[in-house]
This record gives sequence, structure tokens and C-alpha cells, in this order.
Amino acid sequence: MIRSARLTAGTAALTFLTALGLTACSSSSSSSESGTVTVFAAASLKESFTELGELFEKEHPGTEVTFNFNGSDSLAAGIVGGAPADVFAAANTSTMARVTDEKLTAGDPVTFARNRLTIATAPGNPHGIDSLKDLTAPRLKVVLCDVRVPCGSAALKALSAAGADVTPDSYEQDVKSALTKVQLNEADAAVVYRTDVRAAGDKVDGVDFPEAAQAVNDYPIARLENAPNASAADDFVALVTSAEGRKALAKAGFLAP
Repeated sequence: MIRSARLTAGTAALTFLTALGLTACSSSSSSSESGTVTVFAAASLKESFTELGELFEKEHPGTEVTFNFNGSDSLAAGIVGGAPADVFAAANTSTMARVTDEKLTAGDPVTFARNRLTIATAPGNPHGIDSLKDLTAPRLKVVLCDVRVPCGSAALKALSAAGADVTPDSYEQDVKSALTKVQLNEADAAVVYRTDVRAAGDKVDGVDFPEAAQAVNDYPIARLENAPNASAADDFVALVTSAEGRKALAKAGFLAP
């Protein structure tokens, strides 16, 4: 059964200490973790990785995949802070570098997908937004991802390329939160990934812009050096990078690496 959780950097240390306490009290600590693989993954991977997690459990009876979907920056901070996890999949290489620089991955990360930005609007695009410069219009409520997370840094790069000086109504902790603002009519537009607009179906419209080509994010994945379930972690990484994994990612709108 797939499980999903959210972990912030602030709770990482507490989670780690709690996990250590539970292990110390258990008479069979290794068996308690052997059937679970914990994957920390960028929020934009939620739909495709959930599908792959279900496939993984089907192919590995008795193994449970637990996901923590969140902004890559928060996930990296949690891993560096000691949060126990088996696999890390980030939405850009610079965020993964925060983990590799601490020598916390088992080998070099592998790029398994790429993603491009688009503008999410309410269905029918009621404000007639056609470009990034349109986001500078007065009284238009625009939300962006926080610049510390990949979707935010990519948006900043695209906006700079377009010469669009946008003052957002808010900065969100991850791409799903930014998209939700548009879905709830709390914002008129958000700069998000194409994959998230596709996942939202008819709840939003997407407006592509040429500057997105200058802000494409590569998605790396790696098994963590101190993975509690290293064998299952390796198998999950292998699935993501396999033909089956590429098929699921392409269906979600990701580009091939």
C-alpha cells in the first residue's frame, strides 16, 4: 500500500531521533524496515511516482513504498539533517548537489527526466494571459514557487529572460501549492510545470511561453548512502530509469533526459 507523507526540514531531526528510539526498542529492527522503501521526491513527481510505486509493490510482493512529496529544497535539508530515507529524487541538479556534496548518495545521481514551465490560469484563461510579460499587469494576482525550490529558481530564470518584472502575491513552498492557489481562485496565474497542469486536468488551463526553453530542469535520482533498505532502494531507482519508468513519466508529461 502506497503511503505519502510530508516532512519539513524543521521536523527532520525529531523524525530521525524518533526512528532511532523505535529501532532501539525493537527486538528485530532489521526486519521492521526490510519491507519498506522510503522515497523522498519532488512534489511535481507525485502522480508519476505514485503509479510507479504501485507497480513496484506489485513486482516486489511484501514491499511497501512510502513517499514524502515536498519541495526539493525541504527534502534535501531533511536528508542532510539526518532524516532516514532510501531514495532521493530532486527537481534539479543543484538541489541534489546539496546532498552529494555531503557524500550522502551511493554513487552518482542519474538524470531520469526533464520538465518545462508553463503558466497556469483558471479554465478559459479569463484574463487573456499570453506571455510572461502579461503577468506584470496591475491587479493581477500571480503566485510563484519560492526561489529556493527548483520551480521557483526556474521561473526566476524564465522571467529574467522575458524581461518581466513580476511581484508575486505570494511565494509557495512547492509547485503543487502554487497550482492549488489558481485552482481555488486565490490567484489568477502561477508559473508551474507542464506536468502539474496536465495532472490538474480541466481544473486549469496552461499557457506556454518561449522562455521556458531556457529554464528546463533536469531531474536526478539516487539511492542514499545510509539507506535503511539499500537493496529495495536500488530496485526502485532501476524501475524509475527503466523503459517502464520512462513510459510512466512520459504519460505525465515529462521530457526524456
